[in-house]
Amino acid sequence: MPDLPPLIDAQLFERGADGRPSLLAGRERDTGRVVFPLPDDPERFETITLPRTGSLWSWTVQRFRPKSPPYAGSEAFEPYAVGYVALGDMIIVEGRLTGAALDSYRIDMPMMLVTEPFVMADGETRTTFAFAPIGNDAR
Repeated sequence: MPDLPPLIDAQLFERGADGRPSLLAGRERDTGRVVFPLPDDPERFETITLPRTGSLWSWTVQRFRPKSPPYAGSEAFEPYAVGYVALGDMIIVEGRLTGAALDSYRIDMPMMLVTEPFVMADGETRTTFAFAPIGNDAR
């Protein structure tokens, strides 16, 4: 596995021994409720690792450049897909979608967690997460 730029946030996800990403969430100790991202409250929440695969629950395509601030992307805007992915019966997580044509995503499409580069406003590149189709649904 090649070296990746630093993680965008070490509380958000981690790389396993196999180099693959895993999202970190919190399970509320009193109720068992799972929340993402991992809250910074270790007395109330235990850290858990979310499943790496799931299914696309809903999605859309961002076809215009968002307002700045807070958007800090380059002037050369490219449309991108964003979706909610159900990770087992634990939680639904929002993230960018990658690995397929923008209009080819579909509800219940099998998805997997992947990493991709993200350029910060200061030009520094970090590693973030996204979801990509599994198997025949990938490009």
